[in-house]
Amino acid sequence: MQIGQLSRETGVSVRMLRYYEREGLLRPDRTHAGYRRYNEDDVAIVRRIILLNGAGLRLATIRPLLPCDLPPDPDFEPCPALKASLRQTLTALDQQMAQLSESRKLLASLLHLG
Repeated sequence: MQIGQLSRETGVSVRMLRYYEREGLLRPDRTHAGYRRYNEDDVAIVRRIILLNGAGLRLATIRPLLPCDLPPDPDFEPCPALKASLRQTLTALDQQMAQLSESRKLLASLLHLG
């Protein structure tokens, strides 16, 4: 499939897909004419990037996770640096969730919704 179809299937813009390629997250095959050719594995990679990015991970943290089977492969043991990065991301997510919870409580109290 070409980049436009990959964009439609994943909901990721062509521009972002090219960025993922520049960053080494995607490595599409090329035709003799130089066109990018993507396959179902690339669709899965983009969907994994979306999922992990939505969880608050940065591309630098996502990159080493892409070759791993997710949900977690029981044989996969992240290195200490990756674990530290994941812990930082988890802490940041916990803080964001706490802030959102407080904001929701405030709005609900203003509307007397409890």
